[in-house]
Amino acid sequence: MKQIIPYKDSEHQKKKQVEQMFDHIAPKYDFLNHVLSFGIDKLWRRKAIRILSKYQPDTILDVATGTGDFAIAASKLKPQRLVGYDLSEQMLNVGKAKIKQLGLESMIEFQKGDSEEMPFGDKQFDAITVAFGVRNFENLENGLHEFFRVLKDDGVVVILEFSKPKYFPMKQFYFFYFLHILPFIGRLVSKDSSAYSYLPESVMAFPDDLKFLAILQSVGFSKSKQNRLSFGIATIYIAQK
Repeated sequence: MKQIIPYKDSEHQKKKQVEQMFDHIAPKYDFLNHVLSFGIDKLWRRKAIRILSKYQPDTILDVATGTGDFAIAASKLKPQRLVGYDLSEQMLNVGKAKIKQLGLESMIEFQKGDSEEMPFGDKQFDAITVAFGVRNFENLENGLHEFFRVLKDDGVVVILEFSKPKYFPMKQFYFFYFLHILPFIGRLVSKDSSAYSYLPESVMAFPDDLKFLAILQSVGFSKSKQNRLSFGIATIYIAQK
């Protein structure tokens, strides 16, 4: 997979650039996320949690949790342990303020760290969730190997990620919006000239659909399937250990 980075003139590795980018846009992230997706991202998360609920997980790790939206949605399943894990301190700070406001401090714990080298022991979690995060990994396979390692036997991964529509007219509308309108609005609001150009670039480079299912199987997941959403704008991938 082609390595897409946020800041073309930076000497830092991708994961450091991603950390800096999300630290910078954290105050505006939730607003832009919901506005630029027309609020559909909330529906996608709810659908992903409905799928996850069938597995009745007691321990959940939300990787690339950001400001905690997916972890907050997962809290409705009442797990015994729910960890939100992310590289960006500023995104986690926004998340901490949100869960305090929602009274979920006793339900969700946040931890900062690298998703490709996690500080958790083997077979710690019943489920791993990720929303719009795996395409930001510096090495996708390394991150997925870590998922496999920290999952219990028969554990499940539920990944929500942007994908690419295949058919007219959604394909044409999506590419125009994603490559032109979204970056313009993102730059205007976030004041980061690179972050919302990186977003569509990273989505275009991501090996979605059957390619991603094949990668999941290659790192050890024996059962994997997908549920394409909103004409293929996003996809939920479900993989069992």
